[in-house]
Formats: sequence, C-alpha cells, structure tokens
Amino acid sequence: MVEQTLPQLLLRNARRFGKRVALREKEFGIWQTMSWDDYLAHVRNFCLGLVELGFEAGDKVAIIGDNRPEWVFAELAAQAAGGVSVGVYQDSLSREVSYILDHSDSRFLVVEDQEQVDKILDIKGELPKVKRLVYYDPKGMKSYKDPLLMDFETVEALGEEVHRKNPRLFEELVARGHADDPAMIAYTSGTTGFPKGAVITHRNMLSMAKNLLSLDPLDVDSEFLSFLPLAWMGEQMMGVSMALWVGFTVNFPEEPETVQQNLREIGPHVMFSPPRIWEDVVSRVQVKIEDSSWFKRLLYRFFIKAGYRMADCRFNKQKPSWGLRLMHGLGEVLIFSAIKDHLGFSRLRRAYTGGAALGPEVFRFFHALGVNLKQIYGQTEIAGISVIHTDGDVKFHTVGKPIPETEIRITEEGEILSRSPSVFVGYYKNPEATAESLVDGWLHSGDAGYLDDSGHLIVIDRLKDVMRLADGSIFSPQYISNKLKFSPYIKEAVVIGKDRPYVVSLINIDMANVGRWAENNHLAYTTYVDLSQKPEVLALITNEVQRVNNDLPAAVKISRFVILHKELDADDEELTRTRKVRFGYVTQKYADLVEGLYKGVPEISIETKVKYRDGREAMIQTALKVVKTGDGLQRSSSEAGVA
Repeated sequence: MVEQTLPQLLLRNARRFGKRVALREKEFGIWQTMSWDDYLAHVRNFCLGLVELGFEAGDKVAIIGDNRPEWVFAELAAQAAGGVSVGVYQDSLSREVSYILDHSDSRFLVVEDQEQVDKILDIKGELPKVKRLVYYDPKGMKSYKDPLLMDFETVEALGEEVHRKNPRLFEELVARGHADDPAMIAYTSGTTGFPKGAVITHRNMLSMAKNLLSLDPLDVDSEFLSFLPLAWMGEQMMGVSMALWVGFTVNFPEEPETVQQNLREIGPHVMFSPPRIWEDVVSRVQVKIEDSSWFKRLLYRFFIKAGYRMADCRFNKQKPSWGLRLMHGLGEVLIFSAIKDHLGFSRLRRAYTGGAALGPEVFRFFHALGVNLKQIYGQTEIAGISVIHTDGDVKFHTVGKPIPETEIRITEEGEILSRSPSVFVGYYKNPEATAESLVDGWLHSGDAGYLDDSGHLIVIDRLKDVMRLADGSIFSPQYISNKLKFSPYIKEAVVIGKDRPYVVSLINIDMANVGRWAENNHLAYTTYVDLSQKPEVLALITNEVQRVNNDLPAAVKISRFVILHKELDADDEELTRTRKVRFGYVTQKYADLVEGLYKGVPEISIETKVKYRDGREAMIQTALKVVKTGDGLQRSSSEAGVA
C-alpha cells in the first residue's frame, strides 16, 4: 500500500519503528518519551472516541493550545476519521476564535487548559455549531460542570472500548483516506482583514514534504523541537508532514518560557522559524557579548571578522585561503562553538527561515558563526514552501530556487506565480478569493519579484507594498524595515512614504535590550514610554537609523522617525498572530503621528488609555518626540500627564 494520507503514514511508522521514540515531552522537569506504538494508540483511541461521540466524515475539529502531543493526536484522529483539523492560535482573542470556529463549521473543539475553556465558555452563545469541548489539561477544571465539556482521557477511554469491540474499525477508517481529501483548514494571517481558510489536502502536505526532503534529507535519528504554534503552516510542515514522512523524533518543550533551555537540552538537527526568532537571537548574542568580559569581547570581535569573510567566500562560491580557514577554525574552537552551544545550535545541520523576508545582515551573522541558515519562500496556500536555498548555493539577497515539481513564473506586472502538487484547492466558503488566487492551476502570490540569471528567485515585497515617493523614487518598506530590525535596540519598524516627499518610520524599541543598555549607562527610567523618549535613547536609535541610511539611496533615506509609546501588539490588532505588521491598520490608527512626521513638528501629543491595578482607567497624554536624522537634530525628553 502506498501511503496517501498522514494517518496512513502513522500506521506505516508504527509497524516499521514500533518501540522507537516518536515523541518526547518535557513534563515536571523530566523528558517523557513516547514510542510510535504509543503514538498510534493515542490517535486511534481518540479517533474512535470522536466517532462514538458522533463525529462523521467531513466534520471539523478545531484545536487551540500550546505545542503538546495531544494537539497532534487530535489532528491525526480527526483526519483518520475522514475529517478535517482547524488550527487556532492559542493567544487569539475571543472574537478571533469565534470567527474561525463559526466560519470553519467546527463541531468539535479540543483545547489545552482552563484558560482556553473559559475563553470558549464566555462565547458559547456565539457557537451553536460546537457540540463538544474537549480539554487535555485538567488542572483547575474539577468544579466545571458544563455539559459541553469532556476530558481528553475520557474520549480516549471511549475509543479504547470501541477498539476492543471492533479491533479492525480504525484501520478500516484510515484505509478509506485518499490523497485528495482535505486534511486541514489553515487560516491565513489576515494582514488585510479577516483571515481566509485555506483548504489543504493530504497530497498538498505530503508532496511538499517529499520534495523538500529530496533536497535536504533527514533520517530517523534526527531531532526536532516543536515550539512555534502548530496553527502555523511552517510548524505543520516540520512537526507533522516531514516528521511522519521520515519518522524522526519531535520534541515538545515544557513551557513556552523554557524553549531556550529545552533547545540546549535537545540539540535539534533541524529548525524552522520566522525572521522574528532569528532577529531576536542576533540581538541576544550581541547584548550578551557586550555584557561579557573584556577578553571574550576581544575574542568575539577578532574572530567574527574572519567568520564574515568565510561566509562571504561561501556566498560567492570562492575557495577560502589557507589562512582564512585556519583563522575560522580557531574561531570555531575558541568562541563560535560556545555561542552555538548556548543557543542550542551545536548539532544543527540546517536551519530555515520563512514567512517574511530576513535581512542580509542576519544571514551573514549566522553563516559567520557556522550555522547553515537558509531561506524558504512559500505561503500557507502552497503547504508552506515552493522555493529554497540549497546547500552550497546560498545567496542572502535571494530566496533560492524552486523545489522539485514546482514551477515559478513572473507576470508582466512582476507578480510571482507558483504551480505544484502542493498548491491548495481553494479558500473555504470563499469562491471569490479562490478565483483571484488560483488561475489555471497557478497560485498568485501577491508578491513582487524576479528571477536572476542563475534561476534564483528574488522577492522584492508584497506587490501592493512596493511604493513610490512623490518624485517617483521606488522603495521597499519591508527591505528598510528589515535593515532597521538588525539593530539589537529596534524590535519593530513601520516604514512609510507612499506618494510622500520622503520616507519616515514608526519605531518600537526592544525594551529588554535598551533597558539593559540604560542600566549599563546608569540611566534611570520607569516605563516603556519614559525609556523610549529619553534624550539618550533617542540619540541611540538615531545612530542606528543613520547606520541604515548609510546603505540606502539618497532619495529613500529615512528623514524622520518617532519612537512609539507602546509596543505593537496582536491583541490590539496591530500585528497578526504570526507577528506580521498589519500595515494598513497601523498607519490608519497612528495617522496623526504620520501627519506630524510630515509636518515637521518637534513633538506630537498622543492619548492612550491605561488601566491601573485597582481597576481605575485614565487617559494618559504623552508627547512623542519627532527625530530628524542628519544635521540640526533636536532632542528633548517626554512629558506625560493625566488628561
């Protein structure tokens, strides 16, 4: 039998690997292992339990929670019964959860803990389609009596009883599965409005896994740490599709806060993270180096130069000199290996980044350390990936070449089109959006780009986001933003300039790194607002902006910027759940700030509602300082008061 679905691969792996470790979860400080036999038993019992509760082929199971084995059990169980899984980000607000559950027609809901149960029970009246709410962490749930609720283990016990009575039922259900059956509805990040539900089939997911692994093989001894939301297609790609195709071990961290420690303990062989993670790592390393002894700083600064030269040789496919190889080897022994071990990267064979563009400085940094970081390009609608850097052919200004069975075409307007067996079948209950995205089998990405002479794809920006200044000068806000975020002191940057006379930016400082810098420089502060508007911090960020300006054409240099009084937040709808800036919403919300930047005023007053611990609310009025880069810079501290 040729396995066509994810549950069929699970059955194959249980027969092939048996007692070999499939999953590992850290609980109470101890890594608990689970064999492929155990993995199969949990999925089988939960699947049959769902069937006993009335689950039918085509039904949807929505899943909300942190990365745990139960998340994957529920997903594969639904698929084994001929149903579809729907991933929901665990930090989604009630209104977001309500929209996805209603739009997806989910009848069964699997959540992690009391927090998620409370969230659902608060909006139960908005969810008439949900027939059962299953939770898998019973802590704090003893007094809950709502008839909608059921414990995960209780559902498994139901399924185990069904299996005893009919031991062939589960395999019969799995055997009915076909490659073109929907496996999941993956909701897009929704940067321009409500998220759309992309219907992804088993063929989509498995063809992607097969073709990526043909370029970057992994074996059953490989380790992977699953710590990014399983509602994200990138995590599905690694922790479900590829793990089942190969049979490698998937590890789940103890808590989201222990990921860094768990990375060091596991030492994964492969990683896939969005740019924000890699940018945070760079910031952490840079700050740690500054906080280290003078000798370690000296070693790092000396050998990182050799690391950059070695990385550039690899990028340019040049043979490094004997002296450079020796210097880099010494750097590996004396400093690079220690940094990688501290980060949990000591066994990494390859690391991927995707979901958005990653700045070239970040790429060069990791390759200087000897980390094989490669760009992936794709989207939810193509099961995660269509283009990748191959080993030995990494160009940091490109995203690589198409994977096998994938075609790339560029339209006259510069839009990137893709065609492959991984292209989704359409958006759930949205034929209009489907017709716009899928034309004659080609997926319209909405991204602008072109192919270079060697066949590498270069992504410029979203087609709608490639902008022109009033004088016609072309610029990419994303490119400038990525260069700004390479600074350890800048967490986010929104770059604006369409049809304007010059480029400006709204900036978020990195509170942790700037706070540490302030402490080292004996600069007292109280809050984020207070710190962000200190004259010394304005000067610090100005230097970082000037550094970026040095690499930009004169016409599109950042002329003015303001440091926002708060961090952009997904709960305030300023970011998506995958941490992408909702550009249109942000520029509309902070329209007064944007206009102030173009009027050239020295400061802009903004009102913010704050809530105190005793429940009181007040409007705080803060004067944000407009910084003009270049000569004649004016700096002054912020003023705040209660309106």
